[in-house]
Amino acid sequence: MTVGFNQRALRHPSFLLGGALTLLLLLAASLSLFWTPWPVFEVNMPGKLASPSAAHWLGTDPFGRDVASLLLVGARNSILVGVIAVSIGMTAGTALGLIAAACKGWIEELIMRLSDFTFAFPAILSAIMMTAVFGAGIVNSIIAIGIFNIPTFARVTRASANAIWSREFILAARACGKGPVRITLEHVLPNILSVLIVQGTIQFALAILAEAALSYLGLGTQPPQPSWGRMLSEAQSLLFQAPLLAVFPGVAIVLAVLGLNLMGDGLRDVLDPRLARMR
Repeated sequence: MTVGFNQRALRHPSFLLGGALTLLLLLAASLSLFWTPWPVFEVNMPGKLASPSAAHWLGTDPFGRDVASLLLVGARNSILVGVIAVSIGMTAGTALGLIAAACKGWIEELIMRLSDFTFAFPAILSAIMMTAVFGAGIVNSIIAIGIFNIPTFARVTRASANAIWSREFILAARACGKGPVRITLEHVLPNILSVLIVQGTIQFALAILAEAALSYLGLGTQPPQPSWGRMLSEAQSLLFQAPLLAVFPGVAIVLAVLGLNLMGDGLRDVLDPRLARMR
């Protein structure tokens, strides 16, 4: 199985390109833990709005901070928000979806209707409401994005689990005396893991995009912590004076989201070769 997976992965252009872009994002975030071209919080007003040079590869911002350093640390913050928010959504949503598929009846209906209700409050709207009560910050952004991910994972899990519950080997497991909990953990969950992994990759991209949007609105990562979204917000008043300040974080967001989406699309084909043959 491993050999087949590796062969399919190496022949899939979307997976390879998406994996390369995602790996670049992870390397940038990891590098920022140990090294940045300049101290990320160092303010140098005489050197503000400098053009790209050997000293400052991508120039400096209105406070004289090195843009390359800000982008590296911003990648780390984006990954942090994405990992925690997707983990919240995947853990809670998968549990609810498995319960709905196993119990049926009014329990399934209640969980699905709650999911529909949660969809009425997008991540940005939820963050605005939480900000009004608790104040702006990265924690509230993570919670808002995580809550918005729950119904997505609940629906995907329920649909995938229902397909497994109708299979013959589930009937055999029931005949052996296994209960719903044991069947769910031993048979249903392992068979839908690939679907959850693909969905997690896609939601990760959406979480990065949502974090950038919230930071752009001033609801996400707060100063002095760098954020791609806030870099865009700060650059909008300088588009004619220093347009590259908006280009660099914008390109970073595009590449990160594109890479994760391509990798998720490729994973879907690699983990299920039938989909690749249908294309």
